[in-house]
Amino acid sequence: MIPMPDSGNCAALGFAEASGIPFEMAITRNHYVGRTFIQPTQISRDLAVKVKLNPVKEVIKDRRIVVIEDSIVRGTTSKVRVRNLREAGAREVHMRISCPPHRYPCYYGIDFPTRKELIASSHSVDEIARFMGLDSLGYLSPEA
Repeated sequence: MIPMPDSGNCAALGFAEASGIPFEMAITRNHYVGRTFIQPTQISRDLAVKVKLNPVKEVIKDRRIVVIEDSIVRGTTSKVRVRNLREAGAREVHMRISCPPHRYPCYYGIDFPTRKELIASSHSVDEIARFMGLDSLGYLSPEA
């Protein structure tokens, strides 16, 4: 069980405790890079992701891992992160998201103003998992 720093830390601690899966910090974060999903272009988001988070290969190599993240907005940032984990040697990558899918836009300061930008507005959970290269994907239910 590994969190996507820093947004997944608290949820990963709770998930690890509830599931009995050991919690490990297997991704280091460069704190000089801000939120990647609000970058204005896909190119700038991709570059920021490469610099922001770095997998610790010694912890990831040849292991099945569960990554805990707070949300998926467009899916493009998470896709790059999953690819980096696989390149670091992960045998399987499963992801759990600590909120329900973002299907509707937010007009209060977050930079995803239309539904077409939100991957969950037009794709099923299985389709998103395939797009991102995951072995499985799960979201927190709206009821939870």
